[in-house]
Amino acid sequence: MASSGGAGCSRSHSFSGISSAAATGAGATAAAADVFVRAADNEMYVRADKIDLKNLDVQFEKTRSRVWLEQQRSSSAASPLPLLEWEIDLAKLDMQNQVAHGTFGVVYRGTYDGQDVAVKVLDWGQEGQESTAKHREAFEKEVAVWQKLDHPNVTKFVGASMGTSHLKIPSAKESRSGSGSVGGSGGGGGGGQRCVVVVEFQHGGTLKTLLYKHRDKKLPYKKVVQLALDMARGLSYLHGEKIVHRDVKAENMLLDRKKTLKIADFGVARVEAGADGDGGDMTGQTGTIGYMAPEVLQGRAYDHKCDVYSFGILLWETYCCAMAYPNYSLADISYHVVKLGIRPDIPRCCPKAMADIMARCWDANPDNRPEMSEVVALLEKIDTSRGKGGMTPVPEHAPQGCFCFGFSRGSA
Repeated sequence: MASSGGAGCSRSHSFSGISSAAATGAGATAAAADVFVRAADNEMYVRADKIDLKNLDVQFEKTRSRVWLEQQRSSSAASPLPLLEWEIDLAKLDMQNQVAHGTFGVVYRGTYDGQDVAVKVLDWGQEGQESTAKHREAFEKEVAVWQKLDHPNVTKFVGASMGTSHLKIPSAKESRSGSGSVGGSGGGGGGGQRCVVVVEFQHGGTLKTLLYKHRDKKLPYKKVVQLALDMARGLSYLHGEKIVHRDVKAENMLLDRKKTLKIADFGVARVEAGADGDGGDMTGQTGTIGYMAPEVLQGRAYDHKCDVYSFGILLWETYCCAMAYPNYSLADISYHVVKLGIRPDIPRCCPKAMADIMARCWDANPDNRPEMSEVVALLEKIDTSRGKGGMTPVPEHAPQGCFCFGFSRGSA
């Protein structure tokens, strides 16, 4: 009997589900008779030695998990999780036509909550899980920094979204018509692998486009100095925030309606090591070959002075309205810059103050390059009040390889 020998017992209504759990199928009646016994007072008792406690625990956990999941779904539907500080509400994002395409993503023009924006869709879906995880981890860390940046010469960060699959990406046909569709061909595959970066849209285009338009009739010197000041002030601000851009070039300099230059595209930006030692040394060839400092091309450790070097090359391009190394392959540029100390040839018509800034910025030794704050001070001292002269345009009869577009041997 269940009560003999001190065995535990309980009234049958305390185990109302035991008979169905322990006795199912054809032998249900016999099993029930084996578990339950009738006492002298005609009440039913359970034999403790016949209870399948292990099976009871399993059934209980399944029931509890199902109830918890239903509660979570109900709670999420009623009150969705709040957005992070930098996270955008995708319902307010309207993507329109594609404007650019890069290694890891596509850039679209669109609107966010009524504001004109550029939308960069990053897709790492074709890479391995480990590589994708590293991309996302780095992306999350950088976003936390970007959203705090606030400077008139840095493109304003609007927000981001991590790993979304609920994104209206316009196809090529829909880009032309202005409509959108979910998972269109414009953004590639990946679904949940997509990450989205949203920044303010600049209506003036890129500095590269501006320089190309003035390849024959050069920019006024006053305009060159103003553009250089905008770049220098933006970079000085970033360096003050311990941010190294690492891809300073004409394509990443945007112009707003008033032709104010703003630094954009922080896709490979890094936060420099601070006083606590976080961040570590930066190594590897990151950036665009023609603008990369010798230490970067060589794969040696580098710091924010790599941006100063790139600024020097870009300053030359802005003054000359030309590419720094138009007739050289990427391999040739790397060899000439690192091994031979070659730099773009500064035109004889270039004012000394401007020429000195270029030469100091692209010095082979990072320690000899000025801080961007010093570059700002030097540019502010340049007198542009005398006329509107700029670089002397290349005469039509000039032979190819004119000194304005050649190379000079710098200090190695």
